[in-house]
Amino acid sequence: MNHVETTTKITKETKNRIRVDFERTPLMERLKAKFVNTFFFKKVLVYLFKFLFLLGISYVILFPFYSKIASSFMSPSDFVDVTVRLIPKQPTLGTYKAIIADNGYGMAFLNTLLLSGACAILQTFVCCVVGYGFAKFRFKGNGLLFLLVIFTMVVPHSTIQLSMFMKFRYFDIFKIGEVGGLFNLLGGGIFEWINILPDTSISLLNTMWPLIIMSATGLAFKNGLYIFMLRQFFKGVPDELEESAYLDGSGVFRTFFQIILPLSVPMLITVFMFAFSWQWTDNFYSEVFYTIGGPTLMPDIIKVPKSLDTKYAGENMYVAAIRNTCGILILLPLLILYSFMQRYIIQGIERSGITG
Repeated sequence: MNHVETTTKITKETKNRIRVDFERTPLMERLKAKFVNTFFFKKVLVYLFKFLFLLGISYVILFPFYSKIASSFMSPSDFVDVTVRLIPKQPTLGTYKAIIADNGYGMAFLNTLLLSGACAILQTFVCCVVGYGFAKFRFKGNGLLFLLVIFTMVVPHSTIQLSMFMKFRYFDIFKIGEVGGLFNLLGGGIFEWINILPDTSISLLNTMWPLIIMSATGLAFKNGLYIFMLRQFFKGVPDELEESAYLDGSGVFRTFFQIILPLSVPMLITVFMFAFSWQWTDNFYSEVFYTIGGPTLMPDIIKVPKSLDTKYAGENMYVAAIRNTCGILILLPLLILYSFMQRYIIQGIERSGITG
């Protein structure tokens, strides 16, 4: 014991003496000892390499965004001025005003907000229920059904595009070929009253119903990914929480709504944001289900406003800048929403178990 205390005391005294001697050394000698050595040069080279590497990556990633944002504020004369590169000489908001006024941006915003919000809420709830069932309940065929869920993430949507179109063009559930069908089962009745023959089908095209139905049944865009994320999250929830609730007399649904859902708020926000964002910028389903007419959605505003004159020498560059500005206006609400939800999204992704 005394030997340890003596060693510790000697070590501290030695360190203090070295520090005092170093402080008494002339300034130039101290700087030379600190900076003129191999270790310092290696450290500088490593930091310099990291800085240049990150700077190059940042340039590659950020330059396209900056160039598009800068061109959205350029006037028509800036596109024919050879001295203008990334900073407009005559900045203007004319392109933004023309897009908002002529392309129906306000109506497109409201329609897309309603559709994306409804689909995202339905997808989040349905995928939450399905993911919880896969994670916490053991039943025959669990693995096979989950394999089919994963399979929906692999199959390209373009392969089932025609099938989806025909299903909602001639919508009649329970109908296989010429047999059965909801109309045939119910006969005439109310369908004849609204001038729909019993042997015909309803066309749901050019309405929001195809997307609402697919979202409510867990078959919408990327739902397989959401189910997988929620399943991974629920598998990390301790079983003791549910067992304690069952011992207290709580049923499955009460446990799910009062215990599991409050714990899942960050993950639910993450799934909601993913579903909302993909639906907000979607043009695949809108092109499939909206053949003629239909509500004005965000992808519909990507066109040149009638009030802008593009017939001059820099037409191609100006038209490209207008389309880029349309894209900025489409993404702007998502950026604002993401700025408020960023913390929850990061927490949800970390807890989903699919990081790295």
